[in-house]
Amino acid sequence: MAEPLEKRLEKAMAELQAAQEAVARTERELRTASFAAVSSDRAVRATAGPQGELTGIEFLENKYRDMSPQELAASVLEAASAARLKMNRHVMKAMAPFAEPSSDVPELKGFELDWERIFGPEVLREDDEDTARGPATPAWRDALGDEGED
Repeated sequence: MAEPLEKRLEKAMAELQAAQEAVARTERELRTASFAAVSSDRAVRATAGPQGELTGIEFLENKYRDMSPQELAASVLEAASAARLKMNRHVMKAMAPFAEPSSDVPELKGFELDWERIFGPEVLREDDEDTARGPATPAWRDALGDEGED
């Protein structure tokens, strides 16, 4: 027997309210999130803020003193790009549940987000850390470590 319309509407409204509360929590968390990354030469640590903006640069162990301007610039750009990528993957992971279809209300089909268009193609690529976890896990699913860092 089909579920009465009133019951289905009640379920949909409850799910909508739960989703609104979850979105608000996620927005609060994302407003305070930041991720840091270190360049491959270990000379620079860059931090990206909630909108992917560069919020900090640290020059590690005075290595910059022995670097050419081009080498230092490359290290800064590499660390900044890696930090921004971590932040983008964190946003994807945090927002993914809101795009999925409803399990309780079949009429709520969910929607697709074009993460590549939003953040660029690198956000969907697997990097060395991701391939170490295995190919079955999408690159963005495990962008966070246990403590929100790599």
